[in-house]
Amino acid sequence: MYQTKIAGLGKYVPENVVTNDDLSKMMDTNDEWITERTGIKERRHIKKGDGNSTAVMGVKAAKIALERSGISKDDIDLIVFATLSPDYYFPGCGVQVQEMLDIDTCPALDVRNQCSGFVYAISVADQFIKTGMYKNVLVIGSENHSGGLDFTNRGRSVSVIFGDGAGAAVLTRSDHNGQGILSSHLHSEGKHALELSLKGPSTNYWVPEIIKDNPQGDDIPYYPYMNGQFVFKNAVQRFSEVINEGLQANGLEVSDIDMLIPHQANLRISQFIQQKFRLNDDQVYNNIQRYGNTTAASIPIALTEAWEEGRIKDEDIVVLAAFGSGFTWGSAIIKW
Repeated sequence: MYQTKIAGLGKYVPENVVTNDDLSKMMDTNDEWITERTGIKERRHIKKGDGNSTAVMGVKAAKIALERSGISKDDIDLIVFATLSPDYYFPGCGVQVQEMLDIDTCPALDVRNQCSGFVYAISVADQFIKTGMYKNVLVIGSENHSGGLDFTNRGRSVSVIFGDGAGAAVLTRSDHNGQGILSSHLHSEGKHALELSLKGPSTNYWVPEIIKDNPQGDDIPYYPYMNGQFVFKNAVQRFSEVINEGLQANGLEVSDIDMLIPHQANLRISQFIQQKFRLNDDQVYNNIQRYGNTTAASIPIALTEAWEEGRIKDEDIVVLAAFGSGFTWGSAIIKW
C-alpha cells in the first residue's frame, strides 16, 4: 500500500474580529467570565456583505494549500469537505468548491462529523490514497457559525464559544514507508447525540411547524444546544483514549509526540489533556484564544499555523485529536 503525506496547508479567517468586550454589548457577559470558562479572548465572524460563506472561505484556504503543495488544481482527484454549516441544505459545499476552483468532474464528498469532521475527512482521504484509487485529495474544514448563533441572553452560554474560518490540506501519494499519515482512529457513541445538537429545522420538524409552535420565538430549535459539563467530562476521557490508541498502534510513547494539535473546543480541555500526558507548552498547539471554536476548521487552522511558525519539522510526530457532537471522536498520527 502507498503512504499518504500532507503536501500543502492553508487557512483563512474573516477580517472581522469580535472580542469578548464586543459580545458584552450584546448580552449579559464579560471578558473575565468567557476567558475563565473557555480561554477565548476573540473570534472572527463573517460580516454581512464581505463576500464570505462556508464554501468561499474553504476555497480561499484551499488556494493557499494548493500553491504551497506545488500540485495543480487539475491534478486533484477528490475533494472532501467537512462542515456542519453548509451554505445550502443541499447541495453540499464540496461541489461548490469544485466549481469555484474550476476543477473538472472529480468526485466531491461532504463529511458531517462536526468537531471531528476534519479528522474523519483526513481518514477518508488517506484510505483512498493508500489503496491507490486516488493520488491527490483536497481536504477542507470550514465553518460559518456566526450566522446561526443566538446573540441574546438566551444563547450566551453557547454563542460566546464559536467563530468562523477555514483550513485546508492537500494530501498526496508517497512511496516513503513510515512517513506521512501512519494511522487514523475513529469512534462514535450515538446515545449522547442530543447532548450537543441543533435539532431543527429537520425533516421531522420543518419550518412551518416551528413557526406554528413558537409564535413568540420562546423555544427555537434552530439554535445550538450544549450540555457543557457533560460534554467536557466525555471529551477529556475520549481525547485521552484515542490519543493513546494511536500511539499504541504505532509503537510510540507519549514522549515521542513532537506536536499535539487538539480540536480547539475549549482551552480548559486542551490544558487538562496536556497536564494528563505531561506535555510541555512546546508540544501542544492552541489558538482558540484568537479564533474560538471553529469546529471542523479548528484543526486545519491550528495545523497550518503551527507549520507556518516552524513548530512542525521533518520527521516530527504530529498527533491530531478531536471530540465533538455525535458524540464522535478520532485521532490521526502523522510522521512529518
